[in-house]
Amino acid sequence: MGVLNYTQSGRAAAITPSNTVNIPSVSGGTNTEGCILYTGSGGTIKVMTIGGDIVTFFSVPAGQVLQVRVLRVYAEVTTASNLVALW
Repeated sequence: MGVLNYTQSGRAAAITPSNTVNIPSVSGGTNTEGCILYTGSGGTIKVMTIGGDIVTFFSVPAGQVLQVRVLRVYAEVTTASNLVALW
């Protein structure tokens, strides 16, 4: 795993949470480096990190950028919406 600098993102895409499918790479392939998340509307976000940890973030405010490298956003439990992956 390389060290990524997400101070400024060069790419972005809206994502749909899924219990079974990882967020694809920005180029459309397999995503092993992860992405960080922007949440347009606040709520709870359950994710899998690039290290394989499954964690739930509660009370995430709208407009927040989660500085955690994420492979998957789970549909179960996640109530936040308008999620955007940033690379």
